[in-house]
Amino acid sequence: MNAIRNTRLTAYTAVGAPALMALYGGIRLVPGSREPGLGWTLGHTAMFAGLLLFAPVFLALRRLLAPRGTTAGRLAANAALGTAFAGLAASLAQIGIDLCVGLAAADKAEQSRLFDRVQSVPGVLPAVYQVGPLLFYVGLLALLVAASVGAARTLRWWSPVLMLVGTVASAADLAFIPLAAACYLVALSPLVRTGTAPALALA
Repeated sequence: MNAIRNTRLTAYTAVGAPALMALYGGIRLVPGSREPGLGWTLGHTAMFAGLLLFAPVFLALRRLLAPRGTTAGRLAANAALGTAFAGLAASLAQIGIDLCVGLAAADKAEQSRLFDRVQSVPGVLPAVYQVGPLLFYVGLLALLVAASVGAARTLRWWSPVLMLVGTVASAADLAFIPLAAACYLVALSPLVRTGTAPALALA
């Protein structure tokens, strides 16, 4: 029963996380959505929810590696999981700050002043905006690679490749976030199939 629940949760989140990311990316392209207002709030709320849904995805990817592997492999998988969660925490903090600033600011000018005030706090800029969120992508990529090579090989080679392509695209231009979300959706699609490895690992 727990295996079935975990499989269903994985399927829902593997679709829901990229879908909410795509929604954020789409809203972001609407004129006026990059300043305080409904578009800013809806977009960032969708992204915050999408990021939360990646937590079960990380755990599902880790379970794919559970049945087999050496002690060193398990330690590496746990390190990748920890890295992914550290990046997730930083990304959630970033979107949370963006959401609060958008709600507190009356206009674009005040929004810029509030961002300057927050980002001037020592440690905030590297931890929440520059380095911290990168760990999300590093950890996710490491988990996907581990699940697609070696003894595990429960995902296909194109899962980490697509994830990397989507990440590079969105890093080059945030306008490509919907494209990145589509890449993530296809990369995680093996987790959506009924009876996939997360259930088998718990059986």
